[in-house]
Amino acid sequence: METIIISRLTQRTFIDDISPMATTDIPSSVNTSSWHELAESVLNGHQVTKEEAEAILRSHDDELLDLMAAAFKIRKKHFGKTVQLYFLMNAKSGLCPEDCSYCSQSKVSDAEIPKYNILSRANLMEGAKIAAEKNAKTYCIVISARGPSEREMKAVETIVPEIKAEHDLKICACLGLLDDEQAARLKAAGVDRVNHNLNTSESHYGEICSTHTYKDRMDTLHSVRNAGMEICSGGIIGMGEQDSDVVDMALSLREVQAESIPLNFLNAIDGTPLEGIDTLTPQYCLKALAMYRFVNPDKELRIAGGREIHLGSLQALGLYAANSLFVGDYLTTQGQAPEEDYRMIEELGFEVTRNID
Repeated sequence: METIIISRLTQRTFIDDISPMATTDIPSSVNTSSWHELAESVLNGHQVTKEEAEAILRSHDDELLDLMAAAFKIRKKHFGKTVQLYFLMNAKSGLCPEDCSYCSQSKVSDAEIPKYNILSRANLMEGAKIAAEKNAKTYCIVISARGPSEREMKAVETIVPEIKAEHDLKICACLGLLDDEQAARLKAAGVDRVNHNLNTSESHYGEICSTHTYKDRMDTLHSVRNAGMEICSGGIIGMGEQDSDVVDMALSLREVQAESIPLNFLNAIDGTPLEGIDTLTPQYCLKALAMYRFVNPDKELRIAGGREIHLGSLQALGLYAANSLFVGDYLTTQGQAPEEDYRMIEELGFEVTRNID
């Protein structure tokens, strides 16, 4: 069965030396049953290969609805029709010494954003209150930094128990690079998971950042796992990478067994080195979401930043592969109004849930 699946996908879609944006012009001999066969194979324990994953990204746009229906089979098996909501709190904005080219908060960015040190206890508690009111499952505390200072570590260690005592929320901390000792302290404070995105493939990483390495990020993920916390890690699509880079990142996340995978689509913010880049189509973004579901079938997959820009009116289709959204604004950019998200979820016949067990 697996040999037949690979053969069909390769014959129909695997065309070398094309860009993601060129896939709509590929002559297609559509055999949509193969996506459903691949989905059934995944449900029976097959691990999608790199070749199969690249075939998904390079599939013809005419196959998109069948591809999403196949991805939904996998999503429904593990998550039903539920949607998990996350709420971001930008607890420290700007002032970052790193040179990540996509980020409005980096030292190489001229973007006009608020800049402030870590928020007060009152502000962080207010953010938790808003997260609970928005029916979020997880409150994400994020700082811009290479890694947390001792003052920032103590602030997180102090506030997390208070938040958990007052609100029924999971806590995800995104504090930059961590060592084993820092990760252990976060675990002891009650942090449930740590977000630290790989952002792209190892081979492409040097094109987007020079002040730290892909290995630095992987080391942080290992520290998080060693401390007994869940891993939240994903990336950004649309930064000049190739299909193979998008797939390599998905496979790396499978290897580290990331429990939660946020998939962002580049919002090329004015003032950043990637300003003006716009190579994505809604169809390609949906194929990427489908591919990540095939590669990581039982992991939480979140449609993250840039969905409003790049998916537009097709956002709802993304939830046939993904089972999670950020609700409200992102770190330095506005998100869709929460009421629109709630309506979209309801109209799909899905339901917001805060129970992942």
